[in-house]
Amino acid sequence: MTVNTMMNAAEMEAIAARHPQLVLGSSRKRIRSALIFAGIALYMIYSWWFFSIGQVLVNANWGIAGTYLADWVSYEVRPDIRIATDGTMQVVYPRYSPLGPDAKPEWVKIETKMVERTIDAPAATQQQTPKKSSSFSFMAPNSAVGTAQTETKPETRTEEVVSRATVNFNSTTSLDVIDGIVTAKHAGETLLIDLDRTGGVQPEGTLPEWATQKRPGEKITLAFGMTGWADVDVEKISIHNRFPGWANFIFDTNSPFFNKSFGEVTSLIFSGERLDPSRSNLSLAWNNILYNSEWQHLDVWTKLLQTIVMAFVGTLFASIVAFPLCFLAARNITRNGVLNQVTKRFFDFLRSVDMLIWALFFTRAFGPGPLAGMSAIFFTDTGTLGKLYAEALENIDDKQREGVKSVGAAPLAVQRFGVLPQVLPVFASQALYFWESNTRSATIIGAVGAGGIGLKLWEAMRTNSDWENVCYMVILILIVVFIFDSVSNLLRSRLMGQKAH
Repeated sequence: MTVNTMMNAAEMEAIAARHPQLVLGSSRKRIRSALIFAGIALYMIYSWWFFSIGQVLVNANWGIAGTYLADWVSYEVRPDIRIATDGTMQVVYPRYSPLGPDAKPEWVKIETKMVERTIDAPAATQQQTPKKSSSFSFMAPNSAVGTAQTETKPETRTEEVVSRATVNFNSTTSLDVIDGIVTAKHAGETLLIDLDRTGGVQPEGTLPEWATQKRPGEKITLAFGMTGWADVDVEKISIHNRFPGWANFIFDTNSPFFNKSFGEVTSLIFSGERLDPSRSNLSLAWNNILYNSEWQHLDVWTKLLQTIVMAFVGTLFASIVAFPLCFLAARNITRNGVLNQVTKRFFDFLRSVDMLIWALFFTRAFGPGPLAGMSAIFFTDTGTLGKLYAEALENIDDKQREGVKSVGAAPLAVQRFGVLPQVLPVFASQALYFWESNTRSATIIGAVGAGGIGLKLWEAMRTNSDWENVCYMVILILIVVFIFDSVSNLLRSRLMGQKAH
C-alpha cells in the first residue's frame, strides 16, 4: 500500500516535471480565483465604510418606515377632544371623516351634562346719522355715513356639554379624559397627565417608552404602534386611531348606500324602492362607485387607460420611423459611410436624452397631457430601436441575400426576400419588449406632467396623507404590467418560433 502510494507520488512528480504547464496553470487559476474573491470582499468593505452603511442602519427611524407602510393598507379616524377653560369638552370629527357627517363610533364613549353659560348677546342696533357739514372731505368718511352701534346684554343659556370622554383603541390601549386629567393605558402601563392652564401639560411620574415630551409643559405624544397615536395638549387632544383596510372604497359618505352591509345593498339594488326616481338603484349604485369622491375610480381607470394608450402609440410610431432609418444606418445595407454616420448620430442624439427629460421638454411645449408623454416615448424609442435594428441588420447572414441577388432580383426585392425574413422576428420582438417597458416608463414620465396615471399618483403622494390611494394605483399598475409582460412574452415566443412557458 505504501509502495503504491510512493509510486503514485513519484509518477505525479515525473508528470509534473515533463508537463510543468499543467501544474502551473492549475495553481494560477486558484490564485486568480482567490484574488478575485479578495478583491470583491475588499470592495464590499470599502463601500460599507465609504457610504457609512452601518451608521445609516443604526440611525434609521424604523418606526417611521413602519408607519409609512401601515398607511398603505390602513386608514385613520381622527377625532379631536377640545377642552374649554371651565373643563367641559367637545368631541369634533374632521369635515371629511371616513365615518361620515354624523360620526358616533362605539370606541368613543362620552358622558354629558347640562350647564348654564352666560354670554353677551346683541340687544339692539342703532343707526346714528351725523349732522350735515358745510365742508366735504374724502378723508373723513364719518362725515358722510352713519355709525352703527351694537349694544349687548348678558344672556344665560343651558347647554349640553361633554364631561367625560373615553377612547378605547383596543383591549389594552385606552385614553380617558375627565376634569382636566388624562389617563392613558397601554401595554399594561398607566400614565396620568394633568392639563394645567398655567403650567401646561404635566405628567405624573416618569414617562413610559411610548410617551415623549420635548420640553416640560409642552404637548405629550403617545405612540401606540400600529394601533395609532395621540397628541395631548392643554386645549386639545388629537386622536389618531388606525384601522386595517381601505375606508369607503366602494361607496363614499355621500352615497345613500354608505355604511350598509352587502346584503342590504343587494336587497336595495334588486328589490328595494328607487332611491332616485330618475334612475334604477343599480344605475345609482354604479354611478356612486365610479364617482366615489374619496377614491375617484373612474378618473383613476381613465388615467390608467391613458397610460396604456400613451405607451402603445409612442412605441408604435417609434417602430414605424426606426424601421426605414435602420437600413440607412446599417453598413452592409447602405454602402455610404457619410449616410451611415449621420443616421447613427441621429439615433444617438434621440436616445442620449433620457425619456424623463424629453417629457419635461414636451410638457413645456404642448402643455401637460398625454401628447407630451407620447412624444417623449416616441423620441427616445426611435433612437434606441433604430440602433438595435441597425445592429441586427449588420449581423444577418449574407448568403441568403446573395442567393436572392444571384437570380437577378431588384434591390428592393433583395431586401424583401433576402433580409427581412431574417430580422423581422427580431424587430417585432424588440418592439414588443419596448411596449411592455414603456408601460412602466409612462407612469414615471406622467409624474412630471405628461399625463396618465403617473400624474395622479404624484398628486396623491404630494398630499402625504393619501397613501392608501397610492397603494391602490400601484396595485393597478402592477396588474397591468403583469398582463402586458405575459402577453409580450407569448407574442415574442411565437415570433421566435419557441413554445411559450
